Amino acid sequence: MAMVTPLERSMRGWLDHLRVERGASPHTLRAYERDLRRYAEHLAGRGIDTADRVTEGDITDFLATLREGDADHQPLAASSAARTMVAVRGFHRFLTLEGDARIDAAAAVSPPKPPRRLPKAIPLDQVERLLAAASVGDTPASLRDRALLELLYGIGARVSEAVSLDVDDLDFESATVRVLGKGGKERVLPLGRYAAEALTAYLTRARPALATKGTGTPAIFLNQRGGRLSRQSAWNIIQAAAARADLPGHLSPHTLRHSFATHLLDGGADVRVVQELLGHASVTTTQIYTMVTVQQLREVFATSHPRAT
Repeated sequence: MAMVTPLERSMRGWLDHLRVERGASPHTLRAYERDLRRYAEHLAGRGIDTADRVTEGDITDFLATLREGDADHQPLAASSAARTMVAVRGFHRFLTLEGDARIDAAAAVSPPKPPRRLPKAIPLDQVERLLAAASVGDTPASLRDRALLELLYGIGARVSEAVSLDVDDLDFESATVRVLGKGGKERVLPLGRYAAEALTAYLTRARPALATKGTGTPAIFLNQRGGRLSRQSAWNIIQAAAARADLPGHLSPHTLRHSFATHLLDGGADVRVVQELLGHASVTTTQIYTMVTVQQLREVFATSHPRAT
């Protein structure tokens, strides 16, 4: 029977602490146990079987092994390596707090940062195909779906903001819509002609029919029972339209928000104006969309310039 090392006993103690004191889920505990098992194997290969012998260099080398792989393991993506390091850092922090280690050997080892994912935006012609595919026939649901998608793209609203809108939030005279965003922050957004026309058609020709089935909710977008449309239903609407339009990839309501921002910047809009339209607290969040346009410039350059490659 294999001997349990002091290091492995310490790891078991941390996992028990997470289970009993912190109420960690079985799924989390299994993931941490798997990560620590690999960590223990790495340290055993260096002849280390007690936590107090671990140095910052040992942990840094372990992180490098995670990213580069070894004879027994494939290289991990930055996100997976970062998750493993959460377990390692948590374990060493626990040892220090419990007095089982004089210093936290992992404190100065930063987990890798996953590459910043660019928002998914689709070209204008695909947006138009998507919007057209939302209008199948002249039913109340069809008019509602077109109005919803026109609004999502027309003002760059989050899906939660769109389905939370009430009729009184629309002002057709000033061509604006009042949106309540994250943190209860309100913003008034300009309503373009296409979105205004789609909303007018829905409100006059479709919403009354849907409203008769409900109990008088002030919501703009109603479901077939006359209640407020849910986020999940809005998600299903755009996926159904994308399927009818035969658009590639996975589209969501956020795709239209991303496309709204990207197309504005492509058209020359100032990033701080786009920040206000999107309701971002910091311009740093909005600046990720400028990465999309730069990437598009690179792609055009690479395929068009005779000396690009």
